Amino acid sequence: MTTIAFIGLGNMGGPMAGNLVKAGHDVTGFDLSPEARTAAAGRGVTIAASVAEAVGGADAVITMLPNGPLVLQVWEELARLTGPGVIVLDSSTIDVDSARKAHAMLDGRLTLDAPVSGGTVGAEAGTLSFMVGATPEAFAAAAPILQPMAGRIIPCGGAGAGQAAKLCNNMLLGISMIGAAEAFAMGARLGLEDQALFDVISTSSGQCWAVNTNCPVPGPVPTSPANRDYRPGFAAALMLKDLRLARAAAEASGASIPLGAHAARLYEAFAGAGHGGEDFSAIIRFLQDPAVRDA
Repeated sequence: MTTIAFIGLGNMGGPMAGNLVKAGHDVTGFDLSPEARTAAAGRGVTIAASVAEAVGGADAVITMLPNGPLVLQVWEELARLTGPGVIVLDSSTIDVDSARKAHAMLDGRLTLDAPVSGGTVGAEAGTLSFMVGATPEAFAAAAPILQPMAGRIIPCGGAGAGQAAKLCNNMLLGISMIGAAEAFAMGARLGLEDQALFDVISTSSGQCWAVNTNCPVPGPVPTSPANRDYRPGFAAALMLKDLRLARAAAEASGASIPLGAHAARLYEAFAGAGHGGEDFSAIIRFLQDPAVRDA
């Protein structure tokens, strides 16, 4: 049994911490939200009154936080609170530069940036994909801790490489969802039934996760958010966050991402119209709106 501190017990962190408890680990968590603390306690997580209290005596610390500045704030505190043998791992989705700065704060320690893919469904099921930036030593030390939360654990390189891989992946996901939504919207205009078009795309060269797993129209994939009025597995506001991070990374590195940049603009318009809390596949309803379609 490993003693783990989990900082950030929201929609992703809470289920992740709960899966660590199920695996037999002793997990103490902290979150500023009373609702998140209550939900995590229901999953068997011991709730601490502060980061310092959560971290005391921990063998490993996991952070799952909303943004880079907050990660750096918490990791600055962790640099004072943790010893050299403690594994410190961040699973937030943040900019690559902040991830590298976080590693540098604990230079010489066992640190990892390990963002995830799989959304709240994967967090609940313990099937997340972890994209890891770390030294080989840190990766080997953290793998047993990640396992109860993971479907796959993928080493991507050194400090910041996990975040870089996450941003590339989610930029492609945003682009492909817009493409899937456009295809189904056009198919409907041409008189195609959604099921018929799904049967073609899902078994042909257009197949992708955005169609086969998270189909943007109700019916063909019963588990997709489209069948529950687009209640989010992965909210449009979070997709917009990732696309903005990808755009910033592209600008900093000199990469050309015309489709990624356009996807960011579309999701900015979608979230700006009040749809940020819907699943990102709900972009199809936005694309079907005449004012948007004809712009």
